[in-house]
Amino acid sequence: MSKITVQPTGVLFHPDSRRVLVRPFISSDPVRIGHVIARALALTESEVEGQLAILRVDFGSRHMDLETCWRRHFAMVRGHVGDAPVSHGRELYIGALFSGEYALESTALFNPSIIPHPDQSGLGAGELRFVLSLRATGEGHISSIEFRSGIIRADAGIAVDSVSPLVVAPKVEENPTYRKTVFLHKLREMGCENKWSQGIMEPLGDDFTHGELERAMRGAPGQGMQRTREIERTMECVNWLARSNYELHFEPSVALSQRIIFPVSPNESNGIEDARFVRFVEDDGSVLYYATYTAYNGRAILPQLIETPDFRNFRVRTLNGQAVQNKGMALFPRRVNGQFAMISRQDDENLFLMFSDNMHFWNSPQLLAGPRRPWESVKIGNCGSPIETEAGWLVITHGVGPMRRYCMGAMLLDLDDPSRVLGSLDEPLLEPTGETREGYVPNVVYSCGALVHGDHLILPHALSDTSSTIGLVALDKLLGSLLKKSR
Repeated sequence: MSKITVQPTGVLFHPDSRRVLVRPFISSDPVRIGHVIARALALTESEVEGQLAILRVDFGSRHMDLETCWRRHFAMVRGHVGDAPVSHGRELYIGALFSGEYALESTALFNPSIIPHPDQSGLGAGELRFVLSLRATGEGHISSIEFRSGIIRADAGIAVDSVSPLVVAPKVEENPTYRKTVFLHKLREMGCENKWSQGIMEPLGDDFTHGELERAMRGAPGQGMQRTREIERTMECVNWLARSNYELHFEPSVALSQRIIFPVSPNESNGIEDARFVRFVEDDGSVLYYATYTAYNGRAILPQLIETPDFRNFRVRTLNGQAVQNKGMALFPRRVNGQFAMISRQDDENLFLMFSDNMHFWNSPQLLAGPRRPWESVKIGNCGSPIETEAGWLVITHGVGPMRRYCMGAMLLDLDDPSRVLGSLDEPLLEPTGETREGYVPNVVYSCGALVHGDHLILPHALSDTSSTIGLVALDKLLGSLLKKSR
């Protein structure tokens, strides 16, 4: 059989340093904060208004709602201002002093995944509207999630919607809700289940809010007594867990390409990495979009889960269980034999398969496949969620070989029993060559998710951790090659 080729589409996604987000720029030293505020308070109202006029001219056209950001950042340092009344203009100016622009994708725009768009209205015959997620990386190698959209034509031609130069951070829900069973399980997993934590959780309902949790902590037995180290550690665990589960909301007027999911919780302070989005269809036909991603705080990694019905409202949740380790967890797009299923890589070397009755709890992984060929002799992993075809579950893989060279491959799993590998490619489906091997991290091709449309596999992929593109693969040729291995 002739070599399978990945046909280029000419679609490219390059990092753009002009897309900037307003972030807090606040010193950790309260003395320095006080010095900055004192200088702002020493200005006359006229001088403050003059400075604001300059700032509005310089930065107003670069952001959709700049003054809202300034007000938010003023609130973060309000306690350092004292009791003196402060005019609205001075609040804005102080907020601006503690603000800074962050170029989200100044370093890279890579590791894409593609899924069908929730809105498929107004399309022609054989067309599919898609959402493409991308990992954007800027100063300090902090990663966030961006989105693009477009249409795949009946002939597999791809048209990408125009991209706004402006970006918007979501509103973080101030009083998110939690599921008690999940919260308790994670506390137990963290070794923080004791009489004090039981006293906190006892009065809470099956679902509770952050405000209710705080009130329960204030009213917990022994709260007014001298705290032991165990109580201190338990409080840290509860607060960490609460901050790691949050909700985000974008206004309907914010276009998809303007929406940015930037790190919120402490465990992802250094980045939200490699989101693998999937359109999940429940047995009753209901649809929800999930993404597994890697939270990174500069020291440790933690797999987490995003849920969204519409790419406007998002819930971020911790994953639980002994199998929640390492990178590269990828959810199947439906239940398999009544259970949720996931591809994973707990040991940073081999591919594993997991099943669970609960989306948020994962244990007992079973070995699925290990490195076999020279181009994957260091380790293998997945490049996104398995794709259902008539022939079986198509899994796009990546392999790391000599000189840390990343190639992409493919394997086929049995539809009814995904633990059965029907076939896998001996040679790479895609490998870094020519100019595509040069970039922020050289010699890498990588993807976080593909989809099938008509006779083609639509394969978005990153080029050396710098930019991204979309390729096309003839599906019958790919499946034929994999089934030939099966025979």
